[in-house]
Amino acid sequence: MSVTPAPGQKSAGANSPAPRSAADPRHGLSGLADGVLEAWLAAEGQPVYRARQIRGAVWRMNAQTADELNTLPAALRARVDAAFRVDTIAADEVTVADRGLTEKTLHLLSDGALIESVLMHYPARGFQSVGRPIHRERHTLCISSQAGCAVGCPFCATGELGFGRDLEAAEILDQVRHAALRLAAGGSGRQLTNVVFMGMGEPLLNLDRVLEAVAALADPRRFGLGARHVVVSTSGVVPAIRRLTQLGPQFTLAVSLHAARDPLRDVLVPLNRRWPVAEVVAAARDHARVTGRRVSYEYVMISGVNDTNADADALGVLLRGDLAHVNLIPMNPVAHTPWQASSPERVASFAARVRRNGVGVTVRANRGQDAGAACGQLAANRAGEPPAGAVAHRREVIIRQSEAALRGARNTEMPADLREAVADPIAGRGASH
Repeated sequence: MSVTPAPGQKSAGANSPAPRSAADPRHGLSGLADGVLEAWLAAEGQPVYRARQIRGAVWRMNAQTADELNTLPAALRARVDAAFRVDTIAADEVTVADRGLTEKTLHLLSDGALIESVLMHYPARGFQSVGRPIHRERHTLCISSQAGCAVGCPFCATGELGFGRDLEAAEILDQVRHAALRLAAGGSGRQLTNVVFMGMGEPLLNLDRVLEAVAALADPRRFGLGARHVVVSTSGVVPAIRRLTQLGPQFTLAVSLHAARDPLRDVLVPLNRRWPVAEVVAAARDHARVTGRRVSYEYVMISGVNDTNADADALGVLLRGDLAHVNLIPMNPVAHTPWQASSPERVASFAARVRRNGVGVTVRANRGQDAGAACGQLAANRAGEPPAGAVAHRREVIIRQSEAALRGARNTEMPADLREAVADPIAGRGASH
């Protein structure tokens, strides 16, 4: 599918400290911190109510060009266009999967960076006797916070890209605005109901910009989505989790765990070598206690790698008694790995063993596999393009190193305290935490 240019010229830049694209130093309108737009208008000799008009065009009409700021006089539109980017995304390429229920969008940014977002539609299902759906219609957008990723998980296509750069707040938010515009097309009245920071990148390594984006999403003057409809994922950046706990946000924290034993998690989530799993879970546990918000733990199920009974028992004991829920995700096919998803029978058995420790478990249905839009598949490739040579080489290195490390990590004996806890869960509760 060819890339469709977003209409018009791009613009941004004023007095915010947020980073900007080297290709276009103007700040994106959607990412401006509170009061910045008002201060700029005052310096331009403009009345403050113009800020409300600009925000309305950006957030209610999802304007992509200065021409669409049509409540402003032409001279002011030109000045806004010279100072700011109305839209930070230069072009979109949309690929549809799951018979229209999943849409992956490749976004081209002004400096040539490529990022991806995934829009998933969930129709209303089942009806109660009073005629209301048991599960209401939902439209969930998975967005990126970085171009590429520095974490390098070997089962994830994004990790093989390496780290490009952090996204500015407007580049994060404009993914949301583009999805909202598509949803509203044709007067459908459909709206985004959930936003998850589970796309490309490690959100907590770009925490300031992510927090700015979440604030804009929750602001009724801007996007107006309740914070409880937002999920922010992390591979386990412990200092950032601790900072979030101090701030007390009401969005859901999700931790990409994937293993409960350090030797195995060192391979699957290399960040674990800096912040071991016990530290990650301790920080998440404190976060749940302070905020009252349940933590979600994401666990990709890889056949013969992290799906053994010992892994299930270690996970159940690690999380037992916490305000936590586990999402089991059968691994999606990723070109560079020889690994496969655990079988449905193995996933069901694993889930049962975790539940025995009183931990809630959901087996997630994968979406968007045939479009490379599922968890772990975002590779920022244009449709049909092979990976760049550097990416292909990184693929080879990651899998070779991972396979060598896994030969030892797969069979590493469970630590004594966890072994005792599995044998005698009541007696072992204190030892495991």
